[in-house]
Amino acid sequence: MSIEVKVPVLPESVSDATIASWHKKPGDAVSRDENLVDLETDKVVLEVPSPVDGVLKEIRFDSGATVTSEQILAVIEEGAVATAPAQTDAPQAAAASKPAAAAAATASAPSSDAASLPPGARFAAAVNQVDPADVAGSGRRGAVTKEDILNHLKNTPVGGGARPEERVPMTRIRKRIAERLMHSKDSIAMLTSFNEVNLGKVMAMRKELQESFVQANGIKLGFMSFFVKAAAEALKRYPIINASVDGDDIIYHGYSDISIAISTERGLVTPVLRNAERMSFADVEHAIADYAKAAREGGLKLEDLQGGTFTITNGGTFGSLFSTPIVNPPQSAILGMHAIKERAIVENGQVVAAPMMYLAISYDHRIIDGKDAVLFLVDIKNQLENPHRMLLGL
Repeated sequence: MSIEVKVPVLPESVSDATIASWHKKPGDAVSRDENLVDLETDKVVLEVPSPVDGVLKEIRFDSGATVTSEQILAVIEEGAVATAPAQTDAPQAAAASKPAAAAAATASAPSSDAASLPPGARFAAAVNQVDPADVAGSGRRGAVTKEDILNHLKNTPVGGGARPEERVPMTRIRKRIAERLMHSKDSIAMLTSFNEVNLGKVMAMRKELQESFVQANGIKLGFMSFFVKAAAEALKRYPIINASVDGDDIIYHGYSDISIAISTERGLVTPVLRNAERMSFADVEHAIADYAKAAREGGLKLEDLQGGTFTITNGGTFGSLFSTPIVNPPQSAILGMHAIKERAIVENGQVVAAPMMYLAISYDHRIIDGKDAVLFLVDIKNQLENPHRMLLGL
């Protein structure tokens, strides 16, 4: 019995999708719920699983094609068994062909598998003349990532001299990111204010309570939950930071849906912590861990990314010491975290070393005055430097 595999029903905000890659080819055996193809939208990559066990009989659209809801992607013959490849009866001929095949394989560097790599990994492999087949992949389903290529190079010095270039089209997600950034730049009167925070007490609290927290909640207590909770409390006191512009109106949100910026191989995504003001520290840590895992494995849903009234981004995980984050419209503000560095500060008249972090808030100056933005940032600083007050909602 032939079963049609269709494009899932896309949300109203998404008109179509692009076929990113097929994981099976006609004639391959497929299992129920096994991923057949990745569909890339402006926001996420959707996996289309096989609805039955059988054999992939036909593929209707090649990679790169644009498809819409309910279009037929492929046809599966339910219950069929894949035909084994024909065995040759001429071992002498096979043996004779080995030297030529080996020579051809040696001549191709990197191998033809490079065509299926993400653009970043493909370019890194080409620049450094690395055969992806020699690299152990750590990505989804064993895919080789750019980081895998770079880690491979640390242990395998490669000679220089080549100056390769490669032109690849932007993915839909990257194009959407570029459009939104330019929209933010062109439509928002953006300004950034800075401050710094001493995280000594937060670090001491994490060290003291980490073991108990893990035993009680099954997850480590990180830094991000402190920032999320501090931001949620500060947004209550400065609601204009949590507002958005709609034409000539200002919309005040009576809840804090905080977007958390997560970097993936395909670009930056910002899944949303709904009603962050009601979440516990453990709730925040679990939600962020789940979103990060889903982002790495391509399992984020469109609804995970929609909405959001305020954003937090942490460039410190990559070593950034200082930056000006860009507001994510229609939101009106974004908080930037940075690397924690021990610096000399004056405390009670004494010069001491303290774990310091620069904080940045970029905001839409059309509706947020500098006074409110600065006081909001100071509020977060005071909470983080006195985390016991944050726990008491003070």
